[in-house]
Amino acid sequence: MTDKLREIKQRYEEVAQALSDPSVVGDQAAYTRLSREHKQLSPVVAAYDRFTRLTRDMEEAKELADSGDEEMRALAAEEYDAAKKALAETEEELRVLLLPRDPNDDKNVIVEIRGGAGGEEAALFAADLYRMYTMYAEKKGFKSEILNVSETGLGGIKEISFNITGDGAFSRYKFESGVHRVQRVPETESGGRIHTSTVTVAVLPEAEEVDLVIDPADLQIDTYRSSGAGGQHVNKTESAIRITHLPTGMVVECQDERSQHKNKDKAMRVLRARLLDAERMKQAEKIASDRKSQVGTGDRSERIRTYNFPQGRVTDHRIGLTLYKLEQILGGEIDELIDALITFDQAEKLKAGEGV
Repeated sequence: MTDKLREIKQRYEEVAQALSDPSVVGDQAAYTRLSREHKQLSPVVAAYDRFTRLTRDMEEAKELADSGDEEMRALAAEEYDAAKKALAETEEELRVLLLPRDPNDDKNVIVEIRGGAGGEEAALFAADLYRMYTMYAEKKGFKSEILNVSETGLGGIKEISFNITGDGAFSRYKFESGVHRVQRVPETESGGRIHTSTVTVAVLPEAEEVDLVIDPADLQIDTYRSSGAGGQHVNKTESAIRITHLPTGMVVECQDERSQHKNKDKAMRVLRARLLDAERMKQAEKIASDRKSQVGTGDRSERIRTYNFPQGRVTDHRIGLTLYKLEQILGGEIDELIDALITFDQAEKLKAGEGV
């Protein structure tokens, strides 16, 4: 571990020096890339510096404990024990920091929410989840943008795709993929019976053009008139876009904008993200065969969470965590859930020996 940490510190110093180079400062792409790397390496280097200092403190305290008067030996023994405890904590922190990083963690995300079993009630809960995720984005300083939406007459959402942009967005949303179950009494239910409905969430890292090259010959692009709730342009111009990726049969539609060009651009962003995610899922399946308890596969069919309205609780089934904070969570306060999932995933990786 020490050798790797020395290499990281050396690289950190090289990057810091490069960031002050006028030729790098003038190259926006290179400066952005190096700034991101500098930010990623900073916590590792800070922990390593602390590790080095504590190791030195222990050695000095041991020397004092072996010599001097009785009072000095007692004081040195206390310092030695304190440094030893702090060193063990720092070493554990470094093991977590040295775990392999998900290369997508810093990317923006495309979130897709679809109502599942439960009809209109599922569509209404899909709208609740959309609000939860966008309110969370606002709290984190991220930006959200609707890419495509299909609404119901009662204010529910049959299906929605939206973009979340911000530094580290994928790292905060990636464990949300799966089936979300809601248990509550629908407004339309006169008998007061609790209904169970489901909503499917997919979280895709947004792919840049350099991540995935799509051959235009593989695309069938159709235009059609928008439908559903909207402005005066609805059903009057063929601004809606349907793109079919012929090799996979994947179909993406977008009708949210009045401009055909903007709809095509949004549809391509979703298509690119879905194709990249398909490759990511193949890799995740290989990892899952070795680490069955991982939480980050993003399996769309896995029931991951239950929102129980009568009891005011939210339960994440993957880690057995129950919080009686339903109202706050639906208001976008989901950090406690996300942090617990990240901690669990890190612990599983450490158990599997994926760190150094």
